[in-house]
Amino acid sequence: MKSYNILFLCTGNSARSILAEALVTTLSGGKFIGYSAGSNPAGRVNPFASELALAMGYPEDKLRSKNWDEYSAPNSPQMDFIITVCDNAANESCPIWLGHPSTAHWGLPDPASVEGTDAIKREAFQKTLLALKKNIEALIKLPIDQLDLSSLKKAIQDIHYE
Repeated sequence: MKSYNILFLCTGNSARSILAEALVTTLSGGKFIGYSAGSNPAGRVNPFASELALAMGYPEDKLRSKNWDEYSAPNSPQMDFIITVCDNAANESCPIWLGHPSTAHWGLPDPASVEGTDAIKREAFQKTLLALKKNIEALIKLPIDQLDLSSLKKAIQDIHYE
């Protein structure tokens, strides 16, 4: 089975994109290898995102906030798909990606911006996780190897649940 590299982008790379990276990697059974990055990375993974990713069985050493330039370098993994998960990243000028990957935007509210008790924050992260999980489950079900590039791009762009 061919595996596909998928990069999730967000401005801070501390919450949504991290959760998407962990979800796609742990749910896809090797069909997708998830990566994440940000245009202006926070430098640390939000503790609530880390908690959820670790509960999925995602390796702790892969949980780090990184700049998207890391994936535009010639020796970086070539991405098959790039998905923005926050509106800010979708509106920014992205690097030129090698291989011309299919792109989509799955904008979701930022759970890291929620204020209140830890229980309220945890609930916001859980809600984001569930929305991303629906999107990723739909992505995993796509017959990628049977779709032409145009159909594939449209299918990925049409996936978006909140």
